[in-house]
Amino acid sequence: MITPFKSVSISHRSAPLTIREMVALNEDESKAFTLKCKDLFGLQELLIVSTCNRTELYFTTQEDISEQLIKALLIEKGLTNTADYVNYFIQRNETNESLQHLFEVATGLQSKVVGDLQIPNQIKKAYQLAADHNMAGPYLHRLMHTIFYSNKRVAQETSFRDGAASVSYATVALAEELSQALAAPKVLILGLGEIGIDVCKNFEDKDFAEVTVMNRTLEKAERIAQGKNFRVAPFEDMCKEVEAADIIISSVRTDSPIITQEKLKAMQLLSFKYFIDLSVPRSIEEGVEKVSGVLLYNIDSLKERADEALALRMASIPDVRNIITESIDSFNDWSKEMEVSPTIHKLKGALEQIRKEEINRHLKGLSAEEVEKLEKITASLVQKIIKQPIIHLKAACKRGDSDAMVDVLTDLFNLEQFEEHES
Repeated sequence: MITPFKSVSISHRSAPLTIREMVALNEDESKAFTLKCKDLFGLQELLIVSTCNRTELYFTTQEDISEQLIKALLIEKGLTNTADYVNYFIQRNETNESLQHLFEVATGLQSKVVGDLQIPNQIKKAYQLAADHNMAGPYLHRLMHTIFYSNKRVAQETSFRDGAASVSYATVALAEELSQALAAPKVLILGLGEIGIDVCKNFEDKDFAEVTVMNRTLEKAERIAQGKNFRVAPFEDMCKEVEAADIIISSVRTDSPIITQEKLKAMQLLSFKYFIDLSVPRSIEEGVEKVSGVLLYNIDSLKERADEALALRMASIPDVRNIITESIDSFNDWSKEMEVSPTIHKLKGALEQIRKEEINRHLKGLSAEEVEKLEKITASLVQKIIKQPIIHLKAACKRGDSDAMVDVLTDLFNLEQFEEHES
């Protein structure tokens, strides 16, 4: 019997941010909860994916433990009134449903920004954590490598990963382009509202520039920078930080511009300055480009870039779904074959035992050369005999009717007796 692959998940599609934040697991919490699930539920394979947009558990078991897992997670996060939160989670107890969902998450089909480039790395980190704690067995190992290969195909065969499909990602892509001619580029991020935080998230895995974050509330800037390679500066030092930076990204909520032509003229601008204004209303005065060495990009130009990339990605979705379907079919074929691999192993062992017993009966009087020749002939003969049963058994797996053939082979070669003999 094939072990079912199941999942439970909470995401931006099923719960608001305030709820998702309550159940999100950082790396240390994921490690602790992995070990707890192993002890509480006897799980042998478990993958925990936890990002700002989703927290999901993927696992193999015959038992119906999905709701228990959800409650264990809630209690782990200090939410003892579990009944208030259980309904935010989606339970997938059918293997194909869970596989489909994981492939769609891993490729970016389920992301807030379709084709999100960060999700493949997040999935790899989750897999590494599972492997480090011996919670990735043959099933999960094979599944993860199938997913990685699918992602490679998506990148090579489609336009699903092309361009920057969100304003925040387009901002980081533009900053990277602008910094290419700079020896040691410095980026200043002004304002940490929703879009400012998204920009920071997209900078996390980048290392092309030194990043400084600044917010009216210093504590929020420090919280956002925690655990990241970001520098924090107080908002009162804005002019000094603008002078030092090469690229200034502003998403400050304001009624009137906080960076003006007049302020820039009063500063000591010793290098080119690139300003990217993501605020609505604008936080950078339109006339700043009259100052020598200053270039300004606004949210409209970035949104145009993002919309073009998003349209390209959306058009590629059917191709991505085809790749996922092919990958799941291939993985399921392997999974079914794994169920009959013990029978194949026993059949090979039984025939090999018969071969050796027969050879031993005729060794007397044979030279070493004759024995070697006999070994080769009989080994080749066994390989030819076993080839057709294995081909038919694998074909039966794909048809979903391998059980009958396993029973026939077991009876025909008395494989149960061989198993006892072998053990």
